[in-house]
Amino acid sequence: MAAPLSEKIGYGFGDMASSMFWKVFSYYLPFFYSNIFGLSLVDTGILLLVTRIWDAVSDPMMGVIADRTRTKWGKYRPYLLWVAAPFSICGILLFTTPDWGYGAKLIWAYVTYILMMTVYTGINVPYGAMLGVMTDNSKEKTVFSSFRMFFAYGGSFIALFLWDPICNLFENVAGKSPQTSWQLAMCVIAACCFILFLLCFSMTKEKVKQISTQSSLGRDLKDLVTNKPWWLLNGASLCFNLFNTVRGATVAYFFVDIIDKAPDHDLFLFGLKILFYSGLFLGIGEVANMIGVAIAVPITNIIGKKPTFVMVDILLIGFSILFFLCPVSPTGFWCMLLLQVVISVLTGIMSPLVWSMYADVSDYSELKNGTATTGLIFSSASMAQKFGGAIGGAAVMWLLDGMGYIAAGDVNADAVVVQPQGAITCLWMLMTFIPAGVALLSLIIVWLYPLGTTKMEEIVSKLNKIRNDKSLMDNPQYDEMTDLANQM
Repeated sequence: MAAPLSEKIGYGFGDMASSMFWKVFSYYLPFFYSNIFGLSLVDTGILLLVTRIWDAVSDPMMGVIADRTRTKWGKYRPYLLWVAAPFSICGILLFTTPDWGYGAKLIWAYVTYILMMTVYTGINVPYGAMLGVMTDNSKEKTVFSSFRMFFAYGGSFIALFLWDPICNLFENVAGKSPQTSWQLAMCVIAACCFILFLLCFSMTKEKVKQISTQSSLGRDLKDLVTNKPWWLLNGASLCFNLFNTVRGATVAYFFVDIIDKAPDHDLFLFGLKILFYSGLFLGIGEVANMIGVAIAVPITNIIGKKPTFVMVDILLIGFSILFFLCPVSPTGFWCMLLLQVVISVLTGIMSPLVWSMYADVSDYSELKNGTATTGLIFSSASMAQKFGGAIGGAAVMWLLDGMGYIAAGDVNADAVVVQPQGAITCLWMLMTFIPAGVALLSLIIVWLYPLGTTKMEEIVSKLNKIRNDKSLMDNPQYDEMTDLANQM
């Protein structure tokens, strides 16, 4: 039976809250540390690297804890209630600038950022794992995942759209200092996130009673690393995040050094002149992502999850290469914008698909191993996302540096920067052929992924028999019921 619309909306509220924080961190925190808080660029870079590594390795730790949680509200859902307030408070502390010496402020930055990433993991990993226990229907999981990603993109858009106006309101209208203005702006975002998490908790339920056996951490980890579909989906998910990060991290450089250097970098619509700039390019991409999320469910219902993944990868390869053929002219800018819409719709389709497939991997593991490790499996999805972002962002910097890119900070403020041809070519490659190559690698990996529609229907059917008859757990027939999974 399909879940009510209110529960799907409630589930979406959870990632809406997380994404509001995540996008502010991604786009504004480096600037905050270097320009508002007062850290050097070198210290800022080291701080971001150290905290990102901790953020990634803490995910499986939280997954293990959540899998072993037992409350009247379920295993994963209670963390929405328990961590909502610490999440909001840590966000405010993160954007607080104490009036201390440099060394003490640096320590404050490390403590508050690591604390923020810890509570982010503490609420986000259980939230993601909830998808595996809200329904046992594979198609319904895609629907829930689509609501999640649609609200996530909506939350990102709202936070990014309102951040500057809120900061300016406190600074220019209320007369606050930049440091206080940024802190108060985060208070507004944090309050919204707190309410959204509580709504998510109150509007959702854990309905699936998973197989529950006493298993050691060592056994859980062994089951995980011998899970073939898990490895393949991790590889495909890593490539997906690499694709997004490489393109996203390149956009600002691409516009500054290629688009803005064109004699006429405007769009003309019905006689109106519209400035073609990176914010417009990225903003339209966010809206297109939401369209992709909205059409993900009907597409996967018709052709299945794996074929949809393959189709999207093929189209991403083709459209990424087409981007290389766009001329640097008003006509070419329209082509670039159109391709950005199409590519963003495709990545929007992929976003809920990946999370839904992790829920399928969780069911496969539960049937094969006789115990549920949903939190541990979903934590790996978060790890793939974070490592993909870290690798992609670093790769862009390394490639540009290797091709002789001239950063604005390396020359006098009044100097006219002319990039070497190698750097210009590298920017084009980072927007086109390199993402296409990553999509090709994803295509190869997902082609080997074994959990198609028919196999998942068989897995869910057998799993439901075990879940509904606990006596099967102690029955020799249980081994026979896991044959399907063990043969994959």
